[in-house]
Amino acid sequence: MAKKSPSTFTRKESITGRLRVHPRGFGFVSWTDEASGTPSSAFLAPKEVARFLDGDILEVSIAQDKDDRLNASEPKLVERMRKELFGEVARRGKKLVLRPDPEVGSAELPLNRGKLAVQEGDVVVARFEAETLTPMRKVEDSVEQGLTRVILRHGLREEVTGPVRAAVLKATKRKHNGTGRRDLRELPTVTIDGPSTRDIDDAICVLPADKDGALRLLVSISDVAAFVDEGSALDLEARQRATSVYLEGRVLPMLPEELSAAWLSLLPGEDRQCLTVELRLDPEGNVLSVDLYESLIRSAARLTYDDAAEYLDRGEVRPSLEPVRAMLPWLRAVDARLAVSREHRGGVLLERDEARVTFDARTGRPSGLGTVPLTTAHALIERCMVVANTAVARWLVERGVPAPFRIHEPPAPERVADLEIFAAQFDLAAGFGPALSPRALAAFDRQIRGKDGEAALRSVMRRLLGPARYTSAHGLHFGLAAPLYLHFTSPIRRYADLLVHRAVKQYLKGRRDFVPGDPQVEQDCSAINERASLASKAENDRLRAVQAEVLSEHTGREYRGRVTRIRPFGLIVQLDGFGAEGIVPLESLPHGPYKVEPRETRLIGNRRTYTLGMPLKVRVVATDQALGRVELALVMA
Repeated sequence: MAKKSPSTFTRKESITGRLRVHPRGFGFVSWTDEASGTPSSAFLAPKEVARFLDGDILEVSIAQDKDDRLNASEPKLVERMRKELFGEVARRGKKLVLRPDPEVGSAELPLNRGKLAVQEGDVVVARFEAETLTPMRKVEDSVEQGLTRVILRHGLREEVTGPVRAAVLKATKRKHNGTGRRDLRELPTVTIDGPSTRDIDDAICVLPADKDGALRLLVSISDVAAFVDEGSALDLEARQRATSVYLEGRVLPMLPEELSAAWLSLLPGEDRQCLTVELRLDPEGNVLSVDLYESLIRSAARLTYDDAAEYLDRGEVRPSLEPVRAMLPWLRAVDARLAVSREHRGGVLLERDEARVTFDARTGRPSGLGTVPLTTAHALIERCMVVANTAVARWLVERGVPAPFRIHEPPAPERVADLEIFAAQFDLAAGFGPALSPRALAAFDRQIRGKDGEAALRSVMRRLLGPARYTSAHGLHFGLAAPLYLHFTSPIRRYADLLVHRAVKQYLKGRRDFVPGDPQVEQDCSAINERASLASKAENDRLRAVQAEVLSEHTGREYRGRVTRIRPFGLIVQLDGFGAEGIVPLESLPHGPYKVEPRETRLIGNRRTYTLGMPLKVRVVATDQALGRVELALVMA
């Protein structure tokens, strides 16, 4: 039967959807209306959820209550999506059961003893074989337990199969030759990344200005498509993963490390096949022309962000910069031109100061928290990649070539109003008016730079602006103030970029029979959006778990922070200097009861009101690593 939108449920009807389990025991069954594409969800009570696992496909009956809320009942399992479970072995009488990750399931499951000898208290990975759950391996190391929990919670792919290994070996036998390519090996090309980055897929070169004042920026990107054949086992695996996942303590690469960190990585002194987008930039940073072509490059130097920032900020030339010393003034020039162009266009840098977790070298356990501020070199590379992505998007649209574009809709008026309320807590006057424009957002961004509490402010601003997504229909990227945008610059790490590369290469090789609105592209976009969302949730879960583990050693200590969210169950507070958030439970707040405003911008009590952005002093009360939860208590002045 056709799925229903919420407004069409007038009686109990049956739908099929995916279960999402909440650690408190209840769940929601979600589906999408086939006619309108509108997502919907219905509440499923704890007693109904207990027999199922997060991700299960269920057939349920849906009914609408008097408040127009949807409730699900009579669940029947249609398909179990999980093949493996992480959990702790427990004993019930003479039988063993598995107590699963609470984010995945709330009920204990019967455990077959199998060939692996396990006992109560063991932490294991168990596999479904038909309807039987059998332990396959023990996970004894505490660090490994935290990583395995998150990996299996989100169904991430970790192991590499035999057919993929064979495809990797085949790919590494292909040489990086320059046949049919522009030879750029003599140009002063550099990569700029973090010191621990291994999958280096972008490099830049800046050539001096011509008599008209126009300089040339060459952004060269690893030509992954030349080595990953469409439809191969390697390609199908990359499609399933959709993105590399950066967990604290481990990276799950989209492509195996033999490729991502070696054969396709733009290592210094090594010939590498690339796709290069060459841009002519006038003195104001406007793009005068775009040329796209296959190339062969040889990186002259691998720079860190700190290396480049030392030159950009203070003119210091570290030894690592010597091979490209003559290019450095032009590197600064391109940075300045792109900055001026970006400020004229509007928008904001949506990146944030990176949360830093330090690990003990001996035990591998997390030992400290902090943030790493973005440097001028981060901004330079971000601008170079944005202008390259924008130029390639326009190049494809002008030629009628379908591709996965990246769009970001303007925020709804109520979200703009929420941002104004939040800004007021920082003594900032936003005054956006009825609609927020990219330039108005940029002007607001200027107000918050360097301000006390900037990290919390940016955290809320990103959430209120909402996420970007992939789609076959090109359009505005509001946050970047780009009329057209896509991802071209990271094909080692993102499958969407690999699809863009294939589209570009097909056009360069003469293909012209592209199908406008190709439905396959939209299917690819939907799949990538789903996998990218899972990867983001996994990264956040792992970060929160590590933060909870570190803060478990800080129980009883007091910190200052800012309210970044207001939820029906309490206040979410971001701790200054840590980048970590904790919960002040609603029931722990004095002078209750409290009522949450519908827009969740204020928590109103009889004697006190809490608002987004409000500074608070809190104490660490308890932590739960499995749930990534830090419980805080308000410290009254």
